[in-house]
Amino acid sequence: MAEPTYRTLEMLARLLVLVTGTRISYVGEENVPRRGGAVVAINHTSYLDWLPAALAMKRRRRRLRFMIKAEMQRVKVVNFMIRRTRTIPVDRDAGADAYAVAVQRLREGELVGVYPEATISRSFELKEFKTGAARMALEADVPIIPVIVWGAQRIWTKGCPKRLGHFGRTKMAVVVHVGPPLRAAGDIARTDAALREAMTRLLHQVQQRYPHPAGEYWVPRRLGGSAPTLQEAAQMDADAAAARAVGRALHQSRWR
Repeated sequence: MAEPTYRTLEMLARLLVLVTGTRISYVGEENVPRRGGAVVAINHTSYLDWLPAALAMKRRRRRLRFMIKAEMQRVKVVNFMIRRTRTIPVDRDAGADAYAVAVQRLREGELVGVYPEATISRSFELKEFKTGAARMALEADVPIIPVIVWGAQRIWTKGCPKRLGHFGRTKMAVVVHVGPPLRAAGDIARTDAALREAMTRLLHQVQQRYPHPAGEYWVPRRLGGSAPTLQEAAQMDADAAAARAVGRALHQSRWR
C-alpha cells in the first residue's frame, strides 16, 4: 500500500528530528514483528510520544495506526491526515465503534498504537491502565508490544513550557525501548497485569540509564526530580477535569 500521505508525514517527521537536533536512540526494535497484527502499547509522558514510537515501527518497515481522540477531527488539517493514514478516532463517550475498527485492523495484520494510561502522566510514572489494549489483543488474538518512550517530556508535556522551535539547538535525547511481545494471558485482568509489569520493568531500565539531574521538572520524584508524585498528579488531573466540567456547564448555559 503506497499511502502517499503517511509517507510524506514520515519524511516530515524525520526532517523535524534532524533540524531540531533531537537524538533518538532505539532499543529492542527487533521485537516488532515484520508482519501480522499487534497492539503497540506506549507509555504517555508527552504530546510527542507518538512520533518516536512511529519512527521505531518504520525501522521495521511497519506503520502504526494510532487511536486518537475524536475531538481532533475538528481541526481540518488533522482530520485530513486522520482520514488518509487510517488513524482511528475515538469518541470517549461512545468508544464501541472505534474499538470494533481497531480489532478489525488487528485482524487484517495492522499495528494499532494505544496509550494504556489514556492521558499524559504528569508524574512521568505509569498511571492506572485502561483495559482496552488487553481486550483488543484477546479479541483479535494478537500479541501486545510494550513500548517505552522517554525524554520527549523534556520537549513538550502537560503543564510545562514547550521547547519547540529551537531549530538546531534542542539536542534532546529521546529513547524508544521496545519490549518482547506478550501473548494474551487468557483473561483481561491477567493480560493487563502482565502488560503493566512489562512496561514498568522497561520504564525503570530506561530511566536508570538516562541522566536524571536532581530537581528537574521532567524527572520523577522517585529519582530526585521535582515532578509531582502519582498521588499529586492524580489530584491535579481531577482538579483539571472539574474545571473543564464547570467550563462546559457555563458554555451550555449561555446557549439555553
